[in-house]
Amino acid sequence: MAEPALEIVVIELEDELVVEESSTVTPHPRANRDHSLRIVEAILFAAPHPLSVDEIAAHLPAGTDVALLLLDLQSNYEARGVNIVEVAGKWMLRTAEDLSFLLRREHVEQKKLSRAALETLAIVAYHQPVTRAEIEDIRGVAISRGTLDSLVEIGWVRMRGRRKSPGRPVTYGTTESFLVHFGLSSPGDLPGAAELKAAGLLDSSVPSDFAMPMPKSGDALRDDEDPLDGTEEQIPLEMDIPEESSGN
Repeated sequence: MAEPALEIVVIELEDELVVEESSTVTPHPRANRDHSLRIVEAILFAAPHPLSVDEIAAHLPAGTDVALLLLDLQSNYEARGVNIVEVAGKWMLRTAEDLSFLLRREHVEQKKLSRAALETLAIVAYHQPVTRAEIEDIRGVAISRGTLDSLVEIGWVRMRGRRKSPGRPVTYGTTESFLVHFGLSSPGDLPGAAELKAAGLLDSSVPSDFAMPMPKSGDALRDDEDPLDGTEEQIPLEMDIPEESSGN
């Protein structure tokens, strides 16, 4: 008995499926926002100075809510090592306030004392306790207030007390830092005339009867001094005028 033949029927579709592809792809709104956040973040990172909202908006599509993006980024950066902060109406990246101490650098700047400061320091060292008027009388020229201020600022000269004389002027003396810097045990260890001449620090034309004062040791006030009364910081500032010769 013969087996029936297998009949294969192929049905062809006359209508073809046509797929039209659109040339415009609309991304998800969230994707746009994330991209804008990245742009704002990059702009703030690269900026050499704080930026206004308008300056940031210039790099983003028209209509972007830059202010909202900045607030979003600010919130995201709150717990990080750098923060996004608003300063004077502009925005910038800045080290977190609680970590700023880790990045602080201290730089020691070497400053050369002026001739006037060196002369004043020498007079204070050898004649202490000495007043400003006495310093000017010894030097023969008026000194600007800044000269004494600079010596006090670096810690080599200090206000000791007040002279028991009309006006009760402040007296000045050297400090422990001065002794440490110059390797002295006390002001009495300062070199005398012979030592200064040998070191070439004293002019050979100095009169033969010239005598170096003997520096006084100790921090105790002298009989002609009163203690400081706490008003020294309120002394009116004097004009910082250039030093002029007295004409001698």
